Amino acid sequence: MSSGSSPYRKHKNDVESGGGGSGGFEDYESPSDPFDIVSTKSASVDRLKRWRQAALVLNASRRFRYTLDLKKEEEKKQIIAKIRTHAQVIRAAYLFQAAGAQSNGVQRAPPSPIPTGDFSISPDQLASMTRDHDFSALQNYGGVKGLSEKLKTNPEKGIHDDDSQILERKNVFGSNTYPRKKGRSFWRFVLDACRDTTLIILMVAAAASLALGIKTEGIEEGWYDGGSIFLAVIIVIVVTAVSDYKQSLQFQNLNEEKQNIHLEVVRGGRRIEISIFDIIVGDVIPLKIGDQVPADGILVSGHSLAVDESSMTGESKIVHKDHKAPFLMSGCKIADGYGTMLVTSVGINTEWGLLMASISEDNGEETPLQVRLNGVATFIGIVGLVVAIAVLIILLARYFSGHSKDDKDKVEFIAGKTSVGDAVDGAIKIFTIAVTIVVVAVPEGLPLAVTLTLAYSMRKMMADKALVRRLSACETMGSATTICSDKTGTLTLNLMTVVEAYICGKKIDTQNNKSELPSKVVSLLIEGIAQNTTGSVFTPEGGGNIEVSGSPTEKAILQWGVNLGMDFDVVRAESSVVHAFPFNSEKKRGGVAVKPNSEVHIHWKGAAEILLDACTSYLDDNESLVALDGDKVRYYKKAIESMAAGSLRCVAIAYRACKGETVPNDEEELGIWQMPEDDLVLLAIVGLKDPCRSNVRDAVQLCIKAGVKVRMVTGDNLQTARAIALECGILESNADAKEPNLIEGKAFRALSEEQRLEVAEKISVMGRSSPNDKLLLVQALRKKGHVVAVTGDGTNDAPALHEADIGLAMGIQGTEVAKESSDIIILDDNFASVVKVVRWGRSVYANIQKFIQFQLTVNVAALVINVVAAISSGDVPLNAVQLLWVNLIMDTLGALALATEPPTDHLMDRTPVGRREPLITNIMWRNLLIQALYQVMVLNVLNFEGIKILNLEHESNEHAKKTKNTLIFNAFVFSQIFNEFNARKPDEMNVFKGVTKNRLFMGIIGFTILLQVIIIMFLGKFTTTVRLSWQLWLVSVGIGIISWPLAVVGKLIPVSRRPFSEYFSSIISSCIPSHRRNMGGSLRGNEEVL
Repeated sequence: MSSGSSPYRKHKNDVESGGGGSGGFEDYESPSDPFDIVSTKSASVDRLKRWRQAALVLNASRRFRYTLDLKKEEEKKQIIAKIRTHAQVIRAAYLFQAAGAQSNGVQRAPPSPIPTGDFSISPDQLASMTRDHDFSALQNYGGVKGLSEKLKTNPEKGIHDDDSQILERKNVFGSNTYPRKKGRSFWRFVLDACRDTTLIILMVAAAASLALGIKTEGIEEGWYDGGSIFLAVIIVIVVTAVSDYKQSLQFQNLNEEKQNIHLEVVRGGRRIEISIFDIIVGDVIPLKIGDQVPADGILVSGHSLAVDESSMTGESKIVHKDHKAPFLMSGCKIADGYGTMLVTSVGINTEWGLLMASISEDNGEETPLQVRLNGVATFIGIVGLVVAIAVLIILLARYFSGHSKDDKDKVEFIAGKTSVGDAVDGAIKIFTIAVTIVVVAVPEGLPLAVTLTLAYSMRKMMADKALVRRLSACETMGSATTICSDKTGTLTLNLMTVVEAYICGKKIDTQNNKSELPSKVVSLLIEGIAQNTTGSVFTPEGGGNIEVSGSPTEKAILQWGVNLGMDFDVVRAESSVVHAFPFNSEKKRGGVAVKPNSEVHIHWKGAAEILLDACTSYLDDNESLVALDGDKVRYYKKAIESMAAGSLRCVAIAYRACKGETVPNDEEELGIWQMPEDDLVLLAIVGLKDPCRSNVRDAVQLCIKAGVKVRMVTGDNLQTARAIALECGILESNADAKEPNLIEGKAFRALSEEQRLEVAEKISVMGRSSPNDKLLLVQALRKKGHVVAVTGDGTNDAPALHEADIGLAMGIQGTEVAKESSDIIILDDNFASVVKVVRWGRSVYANIQKFIQFQLTVNVAALVINVVAAISSGDVPLNAVQLLWVNLIMDTLGALALATEPPTDHLMDRTPVGRREPLITNIMWRNLLIQALYQVMVLNVLNFEGIKILNLEHESNEHAKKTKNTLIFNAFVFSQIFNEFNARKPDEMNVFKGVTKNRLFMGIIGFTILLQVIIIMFLGKFTTTVRLSWQLWLVSVGIGIISWPLAVVGKLIPVSRRPFSEYFSSIISSCIPSHRRNMGGSLRGNEEVL
């Protein structure tokens, strides 16, 4: 990939070739073309309304089922607003009542205990207390301690992890689930399929034909014409409904998976991971920045805990929580700090549960490809409608002018002699053919094919460890030109261990280090490690291996502390945390103030080179304070560089002692107190090894081959990032490891906007980056025309994840805030899974193109054959029932077969697909025109000369005509069956490669052939066909099979790289006077789509 441009700036009208506009892609969208929406991620409601209104739609309820229901979305917002208002009114009334009682000196009576089961408090009492934020009720229950006793739980160790106790609590207090609105039943899908305008018209025409047929020919023979159309329509409706119903079930399952959050709870003193749905009243839950509060509860302990309650109150205000304001509401997010909570209400007893039960989950969300396909369907539909009207007019004119003849070669209509009933019946048959042409011509299933392939891809991507949250991300990933990836856990294994340590001014052996160190240094280190952490160490009562939990960095350092002789619970009990400064990705450090005695120890832990600058001394082997002079600072910096060059993460541990009186005692003053960050004593610098994933180098190389640039954006030391990047293949050699390929976050941040735009494309590695640096890089790359995918796991990554074209959150280490801002969740945190998502994204686009090529071939051939026949002879070889069967092959079965093709390695040999590139490429035009032309020529020859060619002159005219038309119908269907194989590989010679692996495709082909045989051999009365001899069956198959060698020959014909639509645009531009060109926006829009 060249460093100076996006890899697919191919067309002047491609938005990706933009030159650095002011923001997202919305700025570039063409206001004249309603189907020109580059990104639906933040599209306005007006734009979404415009394309719906512009689309030519036969069945709105089906066509728009998987798009965003704008009306429902508005209703949903109103319901949420009502519930929020109701909750706030109740809370305000309670506060007013409490204030009035206090001013009158009246003590509010505590709620009367209503024992439930073995618990001395009821679910209603708990729900009332937390919903009203009733602090006096909490005090009456004895505060957190008293409430814990009533709930038979321990505020530190939680409940016992005992199945019978868990079941009892669920029976008494309920489970953390809420009643969900039932999904659509199968019959609703049948009803939706019946709403198709053309099918309704066909059923009305069939009813009239049935009535006239029975009246004129009797019930035994007269019901076939109308009845066969009825039967064909019913089959279309059932097949359509079954296909749509299965899709809806897939979306339902995926939606449930999205809501199934996993989190840690403390049970029996041990941290275990469970589903949010398994949380029960009495559980103790650790909370940290980015977590979602999983149920209503009370704060047990917390440090600098701040909660974003906007999801419940609607106000984007951060609320600080402490022992005076301890109530936590389900559904809110932890904005800062950490702590533990006691669960008091779950499920429907929480405001969040009420809220979620009141609104139905809407799976609808249009994707850019879906919108563009609606444009294609509208364009083709208009052409088809014009053709159908032309056929209707021509056939009616021929019929009433006496130029139409029946199967017995008699004139069908003679003025003054033909009865009114026969005339009406003839007109209805003509009208039915015209309506059926509309059914075939308007590709109603084309936009739905996107939903089908997305539903299939999403289900398969789950197996590849990727959970899709936004449909559009699935297809956008196919256009990604760059991936900005985290290092830790994504490119590496996230299994950290301390392998090097510098203590007391020297390097020590991390395997056997306790005996080498002075007791005071060990004591301070252990205190800092045990208290300055959000992780924990669990020691089983009966002995056994200890269990360390927390982030990978925390776990590595805690394990090292255990190796130093740390007894986690004892150390934490010996001193109390006075104040905490949670780890901050901007400052790259976190700290606590603890009080072991009269003194207060300030412990800091963070990025080695940053914390080293804040240190002025260190403890030596004699436990004496030694000033950090220039030589020692250089020694430590060299050690950090050496460890970083060996791809180690460098972490420093430092402390400072303060007199007790210098630290505020008041909780409010403590809240604003700034912990000292300078004049620190260095205790240790440790190097943590996190090995690269074994398959990451291959994954990076695959991206490079596919034209996707991989960039590493990490908060780690630049030298560590450089070493990992060389190991992963992001940097090819040491020669590449220099600016601007390698850059620090602060250096990039300091550049002007113009300089950032210039440098952004050259960056391969950004070290010591803050979340804001990542956001600036994403913005710069997008302005340069890139389609950007970004990985992130922290809360502060949310803006970059939201700004990116595709936000990829990590499923294991990612916070709930990051996941909610993302489009796709990588469940195993593995970069190789990100690359699989790219393959699936490209597969979505490729599958849609295969389906378009196949469907347009059928469209063109069917329309031309019938139009030519109608104009020349006044009769059409393909009747209404036959066309409905062809429509079923083309629409539903074709979509199932081609839209569910699995991705191939061949997809990664191409460059990314431009999001404004024409959907129908020159290769596709060549393929479909060759096949359609062949089918039209052969079948028209059969139509006009078939009786002679087949030696049918000696047979009756009626039978000869029916045999000829049956052969045309059979050959036409087999042409589509064989051409379906060609559509699988539009640009490859071997169309059979991997075909046997796609069982669904093979099954549909087999099913289509079987039904075609049944139709010809046994259902002739319904389809107006006759049984064919084995020779004519061979002719039908022979005509179809010629499409295979024809496709091979066709692929030898070179095509221009310039899209056909540009030729049309230039011709139109030269023909239309300049003052009228501005009026042609919509036409040009459709050309660009094609």
